[in-house]
Amino acid sequence: MSQDDWDLLYQLTAIVGLTIITVVTRAFFMIPKNELPLPDWLKRGLKYAPLAALMAVIAPELLMVKGELTKTLLDARIPAVICATLYYFKKRGILGTIVVGMAVYLPLHIGLGW
Repeated sequence: MSQDDWDLLYQLTAIVGLTIITVVTRAFFMIPKNELPLPDWLKRGLKYAPLAALMAVIAPELLMVKGELTKTLLDARIPAVICATLYYFKKRGILGTIVVGMAVYLPLHIGLGW
């Protein structure tokens, strides 16, 4: 077998393996017929899991540039997040929050070069 054949076999094996892992982990909660018993402390903790995952993705994007903490407030992301957050707490609309955030971010980033 040539190197290209081995590369193709490696790629196909990786794709099949990742597909199996994804299907098993996503279907794991659908396998039992009855609800799995969970302690109350775990149920309470799982309510915060989506928020924690979202913050783990968003916070580094907002607070870091090239792997280091932002050292200046002249970063278009900061005012955009503040305005979007204020809008969300006033109106409670997701689409409006995105529009307000981008309406603040784009002029500062493109227009002023922040």
